[in-house]
Amino acid sequence: MKTKVLLMFAVISFLSFTQSVNAQKGIRIGYIDMEYILENVPDYNEASAELESKVQKWKVEIEAELKEVDEMRKDLNNERVLLTKELIEEREEDILYKEKEILEYQQKRFGPNGDLFLQKKRLVQPVQDQVFVAVQEIAKNKRYDFVFDKSADLVMLYSADRYDISDQVLLRINRASKRKQLNSKREKKSLERAEKRTAAQEKEVTDREKATLQRQSEREKLLAERKAERDSIRAAKRKEFEERRAKLLELQKKKKDSIEALKTQKDKLKQEDDQSNNGDNN
Repeated sequence: MKTKVLLMFAVISFLSFTQSVNAQKGIRIGYIDMEYILENVPDYNEASAELESKVQKWKVEIEAELKEVDEMRKDLNNERVLLTKELIEEREEDILYKEKEILEYQQKRFGPNGDLFLQKKRLVQPVQDQVFVAVQEIAKNKRYDFVFDKSADLVMLYSADRYDISDQVLLRINRASKRKQLNSKREKKSLERAEKRTAAQEKEVTDREKATLQRQSEREKLLAERKAERDSIRAAKRKEFEERRAKLLELQKKKKDSIEALKTQKDKLKQEDDQSNNGDNN
């Protein structure tokens, strides 16, 4: 908050100073609106639409995983009375592990250094480079002393439309795009290959980012190994439980059959005694 106040104070002071000096030295000031420019660059809009499609796909995947966790928790609550304490703890551990996996996936896609942030950065970078070149040319030709970005953190308290050079920047970008379209097929293919991974994008993949990706890969491998080990142990325990359960059911069945046999034998003996007694009476 303190930084923003100081920044605003600096902007006000600078504008006040330039306004007073402008009349004396004829200083020319212009500005652009980067958001307006991005909205009117076709290539950026197409790439942005593709990225939005990916984002929606990621969200659907996360929602499906969350729904699966809810089903696991619901099933556990319904079967809790039928399970041993050990099995309940295992099922709860499965749910916690699944929730952790979902959280890690959310961070991977939407975190501060996630795929969405990196791809947006790579998406904007080529347009920013074109804007920078266009601004340099316009400022040189039109003799502007300062050019600001209206959409940046540097807040503009007032901006007259006559100082807005955004359309001039767009015009130069569109002209450059048309010139590229007039190139030979060989040059077009070369450009397409270059656009897949520009030099600017290559520079973004720093050693630090590579180390982060390496650690992430190792962590995912370790988690997969732990999960496989837990699944193996859990399968063995479940098999043991099912065997104990089958033996218990078998013993219960034998006990029940024995009781039924004794009951049948008792009824048979009673019937024979009754018949014998009836014969003696006759």
